[in-house]
Amino acid sequence: MRRTSLAASATRASVAQVDATSFADALRAFTWHGKHTREQSMSIGDRPIAVPQFLNEFWTSRQRAAHSLHEISYRACFKPQLPRFFIERLTKPGDSVLDPFSGRGTTALEAALLGRVPVASDINPLSRILLEPRLAPPSLAEIEARLSQIPWTAASNWPDDLLVFYHPDTLRQISALRAYLLAREADGQLDPIDRWVRMVAVNRLTGHSSGFFSVYTMPPNQAVSARSQAKINARRHQTPISKDVASIIAAKSASLLADVGDKTRTALATISRNATIVTRPAAALRDIRADSIDLVVTSPPFLDIVQYANDNWLRCWFCDIDPAEVAITMARRVEEWSEAMRAVFAELQRVVRPGKFVAFEVGEVQGGAVKLDEIVLPAAIGAGFEATLVLINAQQFTKTANCWGVANNRKGTNTNRIVLVRKPA
Repeated sequence: MRRTSLAASATRASVAQVDATSFADALRAFTWHGKHTREQSMSIGDRPIAVPQFLNEFWTSRQRAAHSLHEISYRACFKPQLPRFFIERLTKPGDSVLDPFSGRGTTALEAALLGRVPVASDINPLSRILLEPRLAPPSLAEIEARLSQIPWTAASNWPDDLLVFYHPDTLRQISALRAYLLAREADGQLDPIDRWVRMVAVNRLTGHSSGFFSVYTMPPNQAVSARSQAKINARRHQTPISKDVASIIAAKSASLLADVGDKTRTALATISRNATIVTRPAAALRDIRADSIDLVVTSPPFLDIVQYANDNWLRCWFCDIDPAEVAITMARRVEEWSEAMRAVFAELQRVVRPGKFVAFEVGEVQGGAVKLDEIVLPAAIGAGFEATLVLINAQQFTKTANCWGVANNRKGTNTNRIVLVRKPA
């Protein structure tokens, strides 16, 4: 298994000690490769909110260091080690863990792998498509058998502008798979194996290596426009080559299942029976009971930094989702974003159990001038939460940033800034 240890057991708080004091003490004692935690106090606003702030490298910066099931690309997702850090220290097996901005489902999947009950919500229907199959993974033999049954030549029409991404034979297969999945869904016959195939196909639509259906393009968490892809093709003097869609899906499935043995599959099957996955806005979680959540670990959209609708247009086409109907939170001004977060915290106040925590991950934007944790804390306190601490995970970027041409601590979001708040007991 590729998952690495987050820290020596001596630095971990016992799951029986889930109060704020013991967690803060564990952070003070935490070391990572000889780096000791730095502690300082931060103060916010005209009526100062004084909160302890802890800075260190709290988990690995290496890529692909978590469970193989996590290797699904999604723009602006955090590492699985982030939710694991809080889940291990602030919950016990059987507790419920919520992410109301679920994205690719990192928190929910990591919670399930740790024996906690996952609760996931996202306004984007793609989130459920990407998460649900990984909570009940089929065997590779079942996947390969299903791939052999799909009518790969039964395609009718497809958008001609997609030929800048795909060879005609490849696009014919993609379109045939799309038609098969949509027909199965319309007839109520879409089963867990179909859902797995759809999830992997969505992840393999475009990318920058031979393991994707497309010609070389941007990293797989963003689909450029057809016009932009035509420019990439011209600049690189490239033409899409024919690829076998079924073979690529099988290969990616084998990679995702690399860490899934019988024990993991049985544990996931057991825990996923109680899982809740819904498509809702984070400020209106009406499917989730009041006082039912033991921990929230989440990360909202950061202002308008990431254009989710633009990034996911091709995935939406494949799944027959109208991106115009997905009302992603895209506030352009800090005041708008702050108002949206206040509504989210009001809903979290309803669903979180008394005495339990919310770990709310944000970063810095606008070249580091705006630190969103300073916006989050007043919003959380205004909703009735108690300020506990801010954890700042600072580390060097690795492959992900390099492929975007982003220099570490120069552009983009350079730290994980996690605001930890608690609902009064």
